[in-house]
Amino acid sequence: MKTGNRFIKGYSGLRALAVLGVILYHLDPNTYIGGYLGVPIFLVLSGYLVTDHILASYDELGFYDNQRFYLGRLKKLYPQLITVLAGSGAYMLLFQQNLLAKFNQIVIANLLNFYNFWQISNGQSYFERFAGNESPFTHLWTMSIEGQFYIVWPLLMYFLVKLFRRRKGIFWFFTVLTLLSALEMALLYQPGVDTSRIYYGTDTRFFSLGIGAMLACCWPIKHLKVDISKHDGHLLDAVGALAFLGMIFLFFTKWMDPQTSFPYRGGMLFFSVFTAILVAIIAHPGSHWNQIFTNRVFDWIGSRSYGIYLYQFPVMIFFENKFTDMANHAALYHLIEVIIILLIAELTYRLVERPFAKINLEKVYDFKEKLMKENSFALKIISAVMTLILILSVIAFIKSPQIKAPDPNKSQLAQTIKKNRQKQVRDNKKLAAEFKKGKTSESTAKAEAEAKKAAKTKPVNREFEKYDISQVDLQLAQKVRVTAVGDSVMAGASDALKQLMPHALIDAAVSRQMVPTIGIFQNYTNQGALADNVLVGLGTNGPFSMGDVDRLMSIIGKKRHVFWISVKVPRPWQNQVNDLLKQAADKYSNLTIINWYDYSKDHDSWFYKDQTHPTLSGAKYYSAYVTKQIVKNSKF
Repeated sequence: MKTGNRFIKGYSGLRALAVLGVILYHLDPNTYIGGYLGVPIFLVLSGYLVTDHILASYDELGFYDNQRFYLGRLKKLYPQLITVLAGSGAYMLLFQQNLLAKFNQIVIANLLNFYNFWQISNGQSYFERFAGNESPFTHLWTMSIEGQFYIVWPLLMYFLVKLFRRRKGIFWFFTVLTLLSALEMALLYQPGVDTSRIYYGTDTRFFSLGIGAMLACCWPIKHLKVDISKHDGHLLDAVGALAFLGMIFLFFTKWMDPQTSFPYRGGMLFFSVFTAILVAIIAHPGSHWNQIFTNRVFDWIGSRSYGIYLYQFPVMIFFENKFTDMANHAALYHLIEVIIILLIAELTYRLVERPFAKINLEKVYDFKEKLMKENSFALKIISAVMTLILILSVIAFIKSPQIKAPDPNKSQLAQTIKKNRQKQVRDNKKLAAEFKKGKTSESTAKAEAEAKKAAKTKPVNREFEKYDISQVDLQLAQKVRVTAVGDSVMAGASDALKQLMPHALIDAAVSRQMVPTIGIFQNYTNQGALADNVLVGLGTNGPFSMGDVDRLMSIIGKKRHVFWISVKVPRPWQNQVNDLLKQAADKYSNLTIINWYDYSKDHDSWFYKDQTHPTLSGAKYYSAYVTKQIVKNSKF
């Protein structure tokens, strides 16, 4: 069955843009902050092309060949999906068995197209990112949404065509579903609550597919006129340019930071609308946008976009688990990762995707005969390697239930942070009230004299003296008032910090980044709970801009002394954060950098395996060093 729809090469360019966005986001989510929006591009395209194809078939033939459609989708999607699962399983069996936990469930969930729901119920912990247990299959959730769409859509379209008979009724049906989906995402979003449910949910991501389907109802490819006036052609090009600029803007704007509310409360919906407009313009033969998105590079990437998407995350996870010094070689390592991804995508495109798309039982028999009769060394080597990978993946599947990966939420680090967080909540209200009252001024000279005397007569925290902090500084630390806000590194060490500086209000939590922290400081300022000394511990989870620093320093004010702890995290943004902090210290006279990175970089034993979070012993070095720097630069 053929409906005669023309092939639109510009869509390969759009797919190339989508997959490049996703890869760049996974490599550097802070620079390419909206790169994850490549997924809505794929969904809008699927919604449009599949719906248009089905409606065109009903228009021309009065029916749609569901069996042919399902068989085509099977041959297109499953060979590469099985290959990435099998290849990853074989690799994990040989080199990284800790990742085999639940591999059998992951395989089944992917093959049956409910992996996105599996991910919602088996959400990854924050600590897995730093413990070398991050799943190489996280990105496959979108494949399950596509799979569910392909299963349901021909059946749904059959009933809609019978029910409404005209495209207008179908259009309004999809409009209602699309609006409900977008509204559900907006209503389910809660600041500070894990977004897995709305990010992975089929119902909450349907609106991108729905917008594509709506477009198919009112913009059928076959009905678009070739001969249009120059004015209309220019108008189409201008609308396409505006849509494209809107997409690019959302790709890079901080509004689309997935830790903020905008993506879930309109951001992804707006992006899907921009995408649909560009999809429509590319489809029109009177526009130049099809030509703009058609070139050899885009054609190559677009035709292999499925494989590139599938293999990119396993390559990154496996590579970065073996080469942990990403901070000092970020550009080189990223280039190597991209090259590996493209090589695997090209290899599997030629050996798996393209051959299986054309395969039938007769061709399978012919291949078997060719393999047995021909004396082709290369063919036999390829067959042997693929057979070995399949065998290893089966062993990995069978062995998977025996692998019990430690629960990162029950790790020493996670439990320490949880316990410390409970103490923070309990103590901070009391300290906030104390800070509001102000303090009795005391000269620095008098404070130091009293500290020297107390150091001899009433020593405190003597066990910390072996962590390179003097008894005089320990005495001074008993008096200093600090408001400290930070991420999981500070959270893990907050108990020791509190022991050294009992008048420190510490607000530290996992996953914390700059944007929400600015709001936290604003709240403390409004409450009058900012001490004269402010400690900031941010940058573990991603970089920030000088503009962000400016906003924070403006809220804190010029009269307070700000101490900012440099970061030690073997991620691409480590050096970027630390370099920016040096620039900020040159800009602000009341900003002092506590150089934890230089102090700790040669002491691997101070850290857990992630080389980011201090151990219980490392937390004492961290707290002693931070306290020493604060006391050294504080007034009393």
